[in-house]
Amino acid sequence: MPDPSITLARHETELAWWEMANRPPSARLRGLVAGLCDYREATAMPLRRREVPCPTVTLILSFGEPLRVLPGAPSFTSFVAGLHDRPVTISHDGRQRGIQVDLTPLGAFALLGVPMHELANRVVPLGELLDREAEPLVERLAATRGPAARFEVLETALAARMAAGPGIAPEVGAAWRLLERSDGLVPVARLAGEVGWSRRHLVDRFREQVGLPPKVAARVLRFQRAAGLITGGARSWADVALTCGYYDQAHLNRDFRALAGCTPGAYLAAMLPDCGGFSDGDESQLPFVQDGARLAG
Repeated sequence: MPDPSITLARHETELAWWEMANRPPSARLRGLVAGLCDYREATAMPLRRREVPCPTVTLILSFGEPLRVLPGAPSFTSFVAGLHDRPVTISHDGRQRGIQVDLTPLGAFALLGVPMHELANRVVPLGELLDREAEPLVERLAATRGPAARFEVLETALAARMAAGPGIAPEVGAAWRLLERSDGLVPVARLAGEVGWSRRHLVDRFREQVGLPPKVAARVLRFQRAAGLITGGARSWADVALTCGYYDQAHLNRDFRALAGCTPGAYLAAMLPDCGGFSDGDESQLPFVQDGARLAG
């Protein structure tokens, strides 16, 4: 029987095909995992995507060809991308297959057991973090048929490792949840007061277990809310700026240039169809990214 919690996104043209099976985490991983995505993709030419900062740590378990991370173009198969406060470009040669796990920062700390600031603005091969566990897990997932079964195998492995991982400081967990619920609008001084720590101690422990300092994490959360409103059809950039706590539209534009590498309008124009992410806007990109009329057919 199909899993009713799995939603499918599909796209198919003469130039590109992809399928993404998305599912929220089960109760045993709630608060530690934000979402799971089993994906397959084939494109007629190499594809480049823009990845912007988000409040989750990305775990990729790849069954396909390597991905390249720009600038520098190092290649990765399975990897972890820590919290970022700048955009990166991911490219591949035309085929991809694997699972993406969006870990909450607290879930990532429990899973990986390393100071999270060491992963901030970095992409690290999974084998360096999970040691001997990484390759057998990826091989088992690749041999398992169907997204629902793969999700079950993966969740069991994640839950077991997280249960044996380091505990999250309750104060850090509380501070993160306050920031997350407010979309980054709670000042650091108030966070420190709420959890009963000095501001300096909070910043140090937050950076250790989340990855970014609380002020930077708040900026990412605010940006993510703004980006969601923009791609969701917000009426105007000025409305977005006001709703998300920016001083004005110019402040919103500056944050987009810093965190997305482009203006809000350019970000919206780069959105790919059918949950396909965002083009990096490079001139060598596939024609379907540049020509919206071709997508409609």
